[in-house]
Amino acid sequence: VQLQASGGGLVHAGGSLRLSCAASGRTFSTYIMGWFRQAPGKERQFVAAINRKNASTYAADSVKGRFTISRDNAKNTVYLQVNSLKPEDTAVYYCAAREGALYLSAVYSAYAYWGQGTLVTVSS
Repeated sequence: VQLQASGGGLVHAGGSLRLSCAASGRTFSTYIMGWFRQAPGKERQFVAAINRKNASTYAADSVKGRFTISRDNAKNTVYLQVNSLKPEDTAVYYCAAREGALYLSAVYSAYAYWGQGTLVTVSS
């Protein structure tokens, strides 16, 4: 599967964005999907994950209540709605796909496929 992330940009603190990740192929619904982020000089960090049928999600404590992951299998797309943005949310956001698994994962190495990333910059 090939992934293409979009929707990043420059926003003020408190603002919102909706990130999208479009997947190629006809088997999108078989993948568990996740979002990670990487700030300058820092390691890639888990943000959120969603199961195949949009029925179960898992988010990092740092974004709970502010970020929401969802997917539309008919459109081969996973979304990340990011609200109440803070300067510390500034990072490149990556979508990722995990195949052949039943459970959500926050572990970077559990995901085999990655998009190119979209930059979110939050000004104070």
